[in-house]
Amino acid sequence: MDGLNVLPLAVTMMVGPQIMSAIIFVTAPRAVRVSLGFLIGVAVATTVGTAIAFGLASLFDLGDPEDSGSSGRIIQYVLVGLLAAGAIKNWVRRETVQPPKWLGTLMSADPKRALKVGLLVILLMPSDIIIMLTVGTHLAQAEANFAEALPFIAATVLIAALPLLALLLFHHRATAAMPQVRDWMNTHSWLINIVVCVIFIVLILA
Repeated sequence: MDGLNVLPLAVTMMVGPQIMSAIIFVTAPRAVRVSLGFLIGVAVATTVGTAIAFGLASLFDLGDPEDSGSSGRIIQYVLVGLLAAGAIKNWVRRETVQPPKWLGTLMSADPKRALKVGLLVILLMPSDIIIMLTVGTHLAQAEANFAEALPFIAATVLIAALPLLALLLFHHRATAAMPQVRDWMNTHSWLINIVVCVIFIVLILA
């Protein structure tokens, strides 16, 4: 994908409740099976969401990607505005922001529910929707085919799989570290959200 840095986009896709879900799943009973269900959900949701964004963007004449006044660039500027508003909101509410309550219910999830969570944390998260819209707009504006989105999709799934890979490679250390990482992310969710917004704004404007 020319013009977009795949790895930062994938990281941004998963930072927040998305990666927190993955971490919770590797600390749950039947961690491997549950985590695999989650990864399937993430893969399907990212593929479908990006395909829809690409399809919608392809319906319009987005103009030359080098033209700062083209429709495609204007759409990206609007997305930057939304992200900036989100970052400001998280800063203002930083003392009261709490992670979603549903995260606390995931310890008892089975693979079927984990798959559903994988779908929903991608398809219903505003930040992920914005990222997929940006990827789709970029591809359509460059008159590329959907296959060029595959590295982005693969990188997103890889980031989602990192907690499971850590568990498989460093079982005892990972088992001890994951709850601490989960607790830190719970108490600093506002900061994580702001970092995500800032990173993505930089990626769009770069």
